[in-house]
Amino acid sequence: MPLQNRVTPTGDIIATPHRGLFTGNRGIIHDPATKTLLKKRWSSPAWITCVCAFRGWRRPVMGRRSWTELFFLDEATAFAAGHRPCFFCRRDDANRFRAAWEQGNSVADIRARDMDNVLHRERLDRGKKRLHPLPISAAQLPDGAMVQAGEQSFLIVQGRALQWSMAGYSEVNSEIEIAMLLTPPSTLRALSAGYRPLLHPSAQYVPSPLAGEG
Repeated sequence: MPLQNRVTPTGDIIATPHRGLFTGNRGIIHDPATKTLLKKRWSSPAWITCVCAFRGWRRPVMGRRSWTELFFLDEATAFAAGHRPCFFCRRDDANRFRAAWEQGNSVADIRARDMDNVLHRERLDRGKKRLHPLPISAAQLPDGAMVQAGEQSFLIVQGRALQWSMAGYSEVNSEIEIAMLLTPPSTLRALSAGYRPLLHPSAQYVPSPLAGEG
């Protein structure tokens, strides 16, 4: 049976055999004896995204009283859920994210702790995922932004919406009419300022069959 450790764009933690491109954590939220989650879904406002392999270290997943290993399809999914790059195992990415975050949010010399405080307000609403109004149309959002329409989550890539699933993204046949922003606004502004998240290979842009037709 797969462990309950895969994070969706809405921040829920589910059980699935798929693992994705990144790991990360929100502190200790599991019981190592049973390898099951506790009732709480975070124990620290520092929600980070890490690489799955670093310096040859190997961790037994949920095997000890340490941070709870969570997994994400890709970085856009982690951002939508409210996570940010880790300054330890992803220092270069984290510094690029901080620079874009500062530019997009018009601040200087921001510390990781300060970003965490802002993100914590933006990602949660009384313990549940906070959805935000779209500041612009979904098609105008920067690559890597994610939105929620009904029960489905969508990634925006080059102005097009791709439907998220545990295994990857797929094309949709119609435009999204009513959607809310999943990606925290401060992270969205970092994306607009030039940070490019690593996307799952299934998110490769595929031109519409009608493209180029008169």
